[in-house]
Amino acid sequence: MIKQRTIYVGILRHLQRKEFTIITGARQTGKTTILKQLFGHLQKEGKKVWFISFEKEDVLRKINKDPENIFQFTQRPKNPLFEKQKEPYYFLIDEVQYAANPSNFLKYLYDTYNPHLKIIATGSSSFYLDKKFKDSLAGRKRIFILHTLSFEEFLIFNDRLHLRDELSQMRKDNHYISLHYNEIKDMFDDYLLFGGYPEVALTDNREEKISLLEEIKNAYIKRDIFESKVENEQKFYELMFVLALQTSNLLNKFELSKSLKIDIKTVDKYIYVLQKCFHITIIKPFHRNLKKELLKMPKTFFNDLGLRNILIGNFINIYNRPDRGQLLENYIFIRLMEMHREEEIKFWRTGDQKEVDFVVTPAMGNSFALEVKFGSANLKTTKYNKFINTYPGIPLKFISYMTENESDFIPAIKL
Repeated sequence: MIKQRTIYVGILRHLQRKEFTIITGARQTGKTTILKQLFGHLQKEGKKVWFISFEKEDVLRKINKDPENIFQFTQRPKNPLFEKQKEPYYFLIDEVQYAANPSNFLKYLYDTYNPHLKIIATGSSSFYLDKKFKDSLAGRKRIFILHTLSFEEFLIFNDRLHLRDELSQMRKDNHYISLHYNEIKDMFDDYLLFGGYPEVALTDNREEKISLLEEIKNAYIKRDIFESKVENEQKFYELMFVLALQTSNLLNKFELSKSLKIDIKTVDKYIYVLQKCFHITIIKPFHRNLKKELLKMPKTFFNDLGLRNILIGNFINIYNRPDRGQLLENYIFIRLMEMHREEEIKFWRTGDQKEVDFVVTPAMGNSFALEVKFGSANLKTTKYNKFINTYPGIPLKFISYMTENESDFIPAIKL
């Protein structure tokens, strides 16, 4: 049975809009699966719908010559300038970035046949979309980003709907005591190690999970490397390894350049590719023009914990890991990304190394700050007085893996 992603409802709702729908994200996150689900839904609704893959060379060769050649594989909608059409035709295009000029291709079809034609397309990486989707598509598309599974989706993919419901109740009511807490925590530990790639989540066997993550690292990321024209594959992987070791730490490009023996421009390019392929996210420091807070180095997080762990080759239980604090902080970042826009998530750090892990400033709603600690014992809250006194309007909350005192700490699972 195909599992439904949280984003699916929003994409389904957008089918009613005239703008084209673009689904992007890292490879192996389930974009093609969603496209197939939409195809089945539209067929059941009695719509005229076609599924076209741009990975097929004969299709690609023809549409690159002329956008009109797409109709060799579909039925042509009526031209709205001359004829009326009761309902739009739906073209579901997989891997649209392989077109020589996807922007012009989509713009032509939109300007010529809209509202008689609705296109839903997937693209594996916004690196290609950035380079090829020009401003000519402004107002003609909406982009949906499909990440790897959230922890809630991870429970669904593992057929633990009752645990998903319990988790939801725990997050709504801080005083709720779940009889299934230990089951949820065991699944949470699994998620922290193996992450949320759908195929990995659907596999029960630990060794098979690691093998699938190896394939993602060695095969699918290699395609990102090839298609983004990275010259030195070995250095690219070395950079990924170092970033994985240093997740949640400051991103010092000069140190990376020195240790990897590559120039700063190459470091910048590799980091750009990793961002645009949705493997890492870089967050900026929070400041309000105070001199000591103008530390310009950002922090780096991985968008999937399984990918991060396969890069460093560590699948030891979280209790016994020297990097358990980093791993938990990276999870909290992923959780925050589910609830807030990337630009709303920052961190605070002064020149004298006073630091708060996350400062979240929503466009709609109140700001708040989070400090992540693996354990809740021996916390010295006086360490954070500078932040508390400087920003009295931003409440600071503490997150821990497990805690006995929930009046001071929020368990990571409950965020």
